[in-house]
Amino acid sequence: MNLYKCLCITLFFLSSASQAIEIEHPEIALTGIGFDISVTDFGESDLMLKSGDRRYPGEVVDDKLVFKDVIIPESGTASLALERNGQTVEQMEMRSVPGWTSILPPLVAIALALISRSVIPALFAGVWVGAWSLTGFSLQGLFTSMLGSFQRFVAQAVADPDHVTIMLFTFMIGGMVGVVSRNGGVHALVAKIVLWAKSPRRGQFTTWLLGTVIFFDDYANTLIVGNTARPVTDSLRVSREKLAYIVDSTAAPVATVAVVTTWVGFQIGVIKDSVASLGLEQTAFELFLLSIPYNFYPLLAIFFVLAIIWSRLDFGPMYHAEKRARETGQVTAPDAQVSDDANDPALQPEEGIPLRLINVLLPVLVLVGSVFVGLIYTGSSPDNESAWDIIKNADSYQALMWASLLAVVTAMLLSVGQRILTLNEAIEAWYAGVKFMFFGLIVLVLAWALSSVAEVVHTADFLVSVLGDKIDPGLLPMMIFVLAAMVAFATGSSWGAMGILSPLVLPLTWAVLGNTDMQGAEHMHIFYSSVASVLAGAVWGDHCSPIADTTILSSLASGCDLIDHVKTQLPYALLVGLVGIFLGSLPVGFGLPVWVPYVLGAPILLGVLFLLGKPTEPELTGAKVNS
Repeated sequence: MNLYKCLCITLFFLSSASQAIEIEHPEIALTGIGFDISVTDFGESDLMLKSGDRRYPGEVVDDKLVFKDVIIPESGTASLALERNGQTVEQMEMRSVPGWTSILPPLVAIALALISRSVIPALFAGVWVGAWSLTGFSLQGLFTSMLGSFQRFVAQAVADPDHVTIMLFTFMIGGMVGVVSRNGGVHALVAKIVLWAKSPRRGQFTTWLLGTVIFFDDYANTLIVGNTARPVTDSLRVSREKLAYIVDSTAAPVATVAVVTTWVGFQIGVIKDSVASLGLEQTAFELFLLSIPYNFYPLLAIFFVLAIIWSRLDFGPMYHAEKRARETGQVTAPDAQVSDDANDPALQPEEGIPLRLINVLLPVLVLVGSVFVGLIYTGSSPDNESAWDIIKNADSYQALMWASLLAVVTAMLLSVGQRILTLNEAIEAWYAGVKFMFFGLIVLVLAWALSSVAEVVHTADFLVSVLGDKIDPGLLPMMIFVLAAMVAFATGSSWGAMGILSPLVLPLTWAVLGNTDMQGAEHMHIFYSSVASVLAGAVWGDHCSPIADTTILSSLASGCDLIDHVKTQLPYALLVGLVGIFLGSLPVGFGLPVWVPYVLGAPILLGVLFLLGKPTEPELTGAKVNS
């Protein structure tokens, strides 16, 4: 009998252990704001959750018992209990913090970025404050959270397999740019195109064309096009201010919308982490592709540069700069401060090496072609019949990874096989290209970490609770565009603005759509436009900012005074940005078809140009320049 009793007792405990309740709940809760708790292995479904004086019934969802909109009424440590038939089955403790603390991480990041004009310390400070809030803002936690934030959020951001793929892809693309620049391939492409430039209009068009052809990196675009086109445009009496404007307006705008660039990995990375918890059907790569038509500022900026070149009209300070260059041959202002330190040795081929077009065309074709082959290979299945089905179900990270590696290998084989570079020189050129990407990748890693912090401290939930019923969803794309422009203008970093704002505004947009029952397919244009508004607004603010990296690089590479470049470009950038807002982001948010802003915006830009613009004749060809 004793043996029988022991056996029964043992079986009872084993059975109880096998049915142990597993509870999933947030790390912290926001006081007065609802959250969900899920329970697995819950046995009978008559469990109730008690929080304070309130009891919540559960709802079975996907084999889990979910208690929705649980509220902790007061800040501090709260006790919650699972009950069955009035008896406590399981008890847990959770920390609740005031809701406003959840917006501290992004606010600190934005504020410090604006004050210090340095993005990296600002992003890390935001991550640090978020980690500190998890300790209840204790004095001890102030110091331990710094180490904890680095170990938990930053290290996890680097360790994520998808993040590693994005970083490697970005490194490979940067390395390819270094190799094809050093082996003379890019310079051969430039030399072929500039042969056609025989007049000021053709010289400007050639520069615009080079800016769109060298699409794979904005830094390489700026440095190579500016330095190479400068002697040509100087000889044609095109002002350095106009050259800098064309270079600047075909660098970031092209890089942000082209499918295969050094920007793609960064943009997909911030989008992916910002929407990871939203339950969207679309992948980050698919969202990026769907957002491209809503990038009104970059696309209209590229068009407007072409319109100015075609019409031979200018207005504002640019008109006076062009008039001075045409009439006097002075391509820079008399008091201009021009730096001669615009040639980057890492992007210059050695003297005397053959400049062959194949050395840039083949690696780029391999890069672009391999991306599409990779997308087709990873996305093909019997269920995917259309091209779009294949692309949206493809593994974009794997395709980008394969393509970038093959492109680098191709560039190196061409360089070494033709004895243009030794193997060591090719590797050094690759590394020189990689170094250009380090700063951006540091920003990206910290942006990933800030995104994780924002998710843990429920930043979007608090914003929705405060603003969700007060913001018209149609206004969101316009508001996000302006906010991104302000942050990018003040910090001088388009990537920094994207990294800071994406984790904040994309979950907010999705939640606002949910609050207004607008998460269906017929309203997804608002979300796509919001994604684009972060990217496009950051580029607009970057273009208008005198401290932006591309603004400074464009003036250096073009041999133009920085202030003169900003002063002459600003009216053009403001005009295109305002058209993008009032004909694009704002009406499209309320349902205007995405093609209409281009149909209306292009004629309006042309109308303003013909209304305000003045001709910069007489046209001079091959005149001697006194600069």
